[in-house]
Amino acid sequence: MKQFLIRYRRTEGSPENWHREIAAFIAAIDSDPALKGKIGYRCLKACDGVDYFHIATVHDDAGRVALQDRDFFKHYTQATRQIAGGVVDVTPIETVAETVA
Repeated sequence: MKQFLIRYRRTEGSPENWHREIAAFIAAIDSDPALKGKIGYRCLKACDGVDYFHIATVHDDAGRVALQDRDFFKHYTQATRQIAGGVVDVTPIETVAETVA
């Protein structure tokens, strides 16, 4: 399993429109049979700000390849860069310890 933290500050567009875009991206992942259960995605936002944090979890390398091939992924990646004014930080992360689910 690989995880990535995607961080940026929303500098353009309305939060409502951007949240709809994020929800549509996640719905596309959830409805794609080649991705379901292979890619996890969560978006978080600072409560009083414009900073966003996304956690992408790749459970299966075939899922990663399939995701990167999807037009909706390419659109979303470009939209993220645009909403962030071109500054998006993607950091591979690993779990050190966690509670039992």
